[in-house]
Amino acid sequence: MARLTSLSRSVAGNRVIVTGAASGMGRATAHLFADEGARVAVVDIGEARVKAVVDEIINAHGPDAAIGVVTDVANHDALKAMVAKVVAAFGGIDIVINNAGVSMINSAFQDEDSFESNWATTLDINLTAHARIIRLCVPHLQASGGGRVVNIASTEAIVTTAGLSAYAASKAGVVGLTKSFAVELGRHGINVNCICPGPINTGMTSGIEDVAKATYAKRRVPLRRYGDPEEVAHMTLNLCLPAASFVNGAVIPVDGGMTIRHT
Repeated sequence: MARLTSLSRSVAGNRVIVTGAASGMGRATAHLFADEGARVAVVDIGEARVKAVVDEIINAHGPDAAIGVVTDVANHDALKAMVAKVVAAFGGIDIVINNAGVSMINSAFQDEDSFESNWATTLDINLTAHARIIRLCVPHLQASGGGRVVNIASTEAIVTTAGLSAYAASKAGVVGLTKSFAVELGRHGINVNCICPGPINTGMTSGIEDVAKATYAKRRVPLRRYGDPEEVAHMTLNLCLPAASFVNGAVIPVDGGMTIRHT
């Protein structure tokens, strides 16, 4: 009897969509997959930022390693065009990383117009876009013979912050969406999983003073620090390895132990 099977730990040659890939965790994820030999579609809304990340990857790995697709993920027609462009360039899709997200103030005491606007925008980008992209990619993920989806939620789906009701609701929705699609798509050979990053040094947290970050981390995070985008990217990669073929519907915090700490 063989000591182990031949399950692979390589994503080389895989065709990957990463949304929100122009900065933070998305940028780190795009770079990591390219470093591992995958072909990456860098999807984000800012043309200059998308080009910068694509240029970085191409300079490191050659012209076939990445394409850029400038896309507003809140726009359904734009998502259709994005998927079509990726398929035209790569010939298919093997992996989808739904990372794009926004955080906007949503308070019970906020004026009605800004509450409604921020709520709608947050849900469109953080949740509805995930569902739409997965649905658009299903035929291609099926054809790949082992498609993977990783949705990036947040520990705000588990523990929450006052004044971020739409963000928390959208991230909790991503967890539910992940589980539902994992059940529905598993029989079609598509694994769907979810990561809940905790406090990470990204553009979304860049406005927090270093002293405040350090105080928070020492008080709430057993590892006593904020995480780096690359640490989330590595967990994303792990879920997409062929060897992770029996992981489906998982919701994995990457938070330094924050959500398990009681005192």
